[in-house]
Amino acid sequence: MKLNYLLFFLSSLFFAQNTFETPFEKGNGNQTVSYDEMNSYYQNLAKNFNTIQYLKKGEDDNGKPIYVVVYNPFPEKDLEQLRKEKVILFINNGIHPGEPDGIDATMIMLRDLATKKIKTPENFIIAAISAYNVSGMLNRGSFSRANQNGPEEYGFRGNSRNYDLNRDFIKADSKNAKSFQEIYQWLKPDVFIDNHVSNGADYQYTFTYISTFKERLGNRLGEYFYNHFQSKNLENLKQIGYESTPYVNIHGDVPEIGFAAFEDSPRYSTGYASLFNAMGTMPETHMLKPYDKRVDATYKYMLVNLQNIDKEYKKIKKIRLENLEQYQAGKKYGIRWKIDSTKFSTMDFKGFEGAYKPSDVSGKPRLYYDRKKPFTKRIKLFTTANPTGYITIPKQYIIPQAQYEVIENLKRNGIQMEVIKKDDVLSVEYYTIDDFKTVKSPYEGHYLHYDTKVTKSMNSIQFLKGDYLVSTNQPGVKYIIETLEPEAIDSFFNWNFFDSILAQKEYYSAYIFEDTAAQLLKDNAQLNKLFEEKKSSDKKFADDGKVQLDWIYRHSPYYERNSHRVYPVYRVLEN
Repeated sequence: MKLNYLLFFLSSLFFAQNTFETPFEKGNGNQTVSYDEMNSYYQNLAKNFNTIQYLKKGEDDNGKPIYVVVYNPFPEKDLEQLRKEKVILFINNGIHPGEPDGIDATMIMLRDLATKKIKTPENFIIAAISAYNVSGMLNRGSFSRANQNGPEEYGFRGNSRNYDLNRDFIKADSKNAKSFQEIYQWLKPDVFIDNHVSNGADYQYTFTYISTFKERLGNRLGEYFYNHFQSKNLENLKQIGYESTPYVNIHGDVPEIGFAAFEDSPRYSTGYASLFNAMGTMPETHMLKPYDKRVDATYKYMLVNLQNIDKEYKKIKKIRLENLEQYQAGKKYGIRWKIDSTKFSTMDFKGFEGAYKPSDVSGKPRLYYDRKKPFTKRIKLFTTANPTGYITIPKQYIIPQAQYEVIENLKRNGIQMEVIKKDDVLSVEYYTIDDFKTVKSPYEGHYLHYDTKVTKSMNSIQFLKGDYLVSTNQPGVKYIIETLEPEAIDSFFNWNFFDSILAQKEYYSAYIFEDTAAQLLKDNAQLNKLFEEKKSSDKKFADDGKVQLDWIYRHSPYYERNSHRVYPVYRVLEN
């Protein structure tokens, strides 16, 4: 009895002396934790609480480990079993380490859960990447965020290879992105939060947010997320001290004109999460507000999510399943979107009067916000988008085994594939790339394509043993469509995975082919007829001998029509 009492006394004394204050809490409110301090803190937390695990789950481009901290208060530790009944909340921090609010806020939140300052949840677990861009976090300084009010020191936006990791979730050029995809597929979360800090206009709010683009999220889940779950989070956040606004998606102007929803396409973290049917939010605390207030706002937004997940867990899991029903073979899928300027909601926006005055630098007019003139004005929010292009969801895609880079990406992202067991001729639909535009300057290591246009054709094509069949009847159907359909904004085609098909591999010498072309026209009456019609209807064509010769070449058996601009991913349509 005395021994038990002594152990209880010593335990109580230990917890009284060790309150597990985070480095942020021990500081002056304007300091963020370092990478080593963060790891030591979480390792100590895991050592003292069996509800906390701190796991190496990936690698940064600089070779340093990426850690995931898991809070799980349940006896069951197998994720496959847990996700049958529980919701999994996944939090990402430090993708831009100059925006460290989430790193510090998550440390406090997980400590409060472990010490039961926050009520123990009944229906969810939490997994958080403690700091995703490790090399950026280690690259500490005080000047890279020229527009930001604290903390005193912070990390750098780019990683050790100078990638902006929040553009890398499809192309996966970095070890970081490959690690994230593996972590994501290990967790298969229901709800996702990626903590950030904003840049842009000045206004009264400390907390702004990007909700996943609802059209890409899906009709059923998008409606529930926007009009119920997220609205409840924001209402609860207001009740505990933080009014909010959607991310102020304007640049170089005043926000009272109104603004549109930000399209977080799949290159971004929340856009990636939407492809796997997860409700995603990107908190964007305001860069000009004091650092301690930003950390507190981030903490409290995560807190209201915990409360509402615990209440709504059954509905979340049910609606996520129902949402997948709209992505069946034979149904239409919006592949490109444009904000509808005729549909909007309104809100009371709390800003500061914007005006122009002469610049002290150039003497030219410059924008400034007058904090002595706060206002509340009714503004328009444009959050509805219309599709500007459709595809019909096929039953399957076929990917030749030669496209191993694409296959590796699909496998890493949990996409189930079937290997073709013997050579076979199959009737398929395929695309020819008609047109595309390309950015003039490198964008995150790529010359990104956009405005891609294709022509569809049907044919019977020989496939080989070892090629891959990819069924669309699986949870990752949106990832499959958005990466394999070339017209999608962040398709593998647009990210240059297939640039080798865009150039001819064989050609001709004009002085030799002139005679061949003349013989082709002589031998083929139909070709000659088309050629003469083209000359009659197109004066520019008729005046250019080189163009005429090339036209004949492209209409001849010599032209590599089975490879040049033929997109090497094929579609098996629903019967």
